[in-house]
Amino acid sequence: MNDIRRIMAVASDIKHSREVVRYGVSLAKKYDAELVVLHVEHDPFGESGWNLPFLSVEEEYKELLKEARNSLTMIVRAEATGGLRVKELVRKGEPIGVIRNVVEEEKIDLLLMPAHEENRLEHFLFGRINAAIIRRLPCSVLLVKQEAAD
Repeated sequence: MNDIRRIMAVASDIKHSREVVRYGVSLAKKYDAELVVLHVEHDPFGESGWNLPFLSVEEEYKELLKEARNSLTMIVRAEATGGLRVKELVRKGEPIGVIRNVVEEEKIDLLLMPAHEENRLEHFLFGRINAAIIRRLPCSVLLVKQEAAD
């Protein structure tokens, strides 16, 4: 097994991100590794938008992204303590390409991703992300299940 020096946790949504970041923190401490937390902002509306005839879905989406970015920062701060090296990245673009690029740029050894089923809206906006990413990455991938509700 290769040394794990750089771990990346993909924070795809706030609901599942806390558990992925917790695993990242735990593994980074265990292996004395650096943790990179990545949030990908995907714009399903494209550069020109959809030009829909009702109240701007695009504006609501931008507000959700802003809230997600703030929540991610709070999650990282809450979980990463004790001198752990954490690098927080927010990138815009198509998730599969962005994640692959960051894995290569940051020389990631282990990628952590949420193992939830994508709902219809996620599938429409982002496609089947987990399956596509796993097949294309040059590093090992650990899918993190969300803890079962009490």
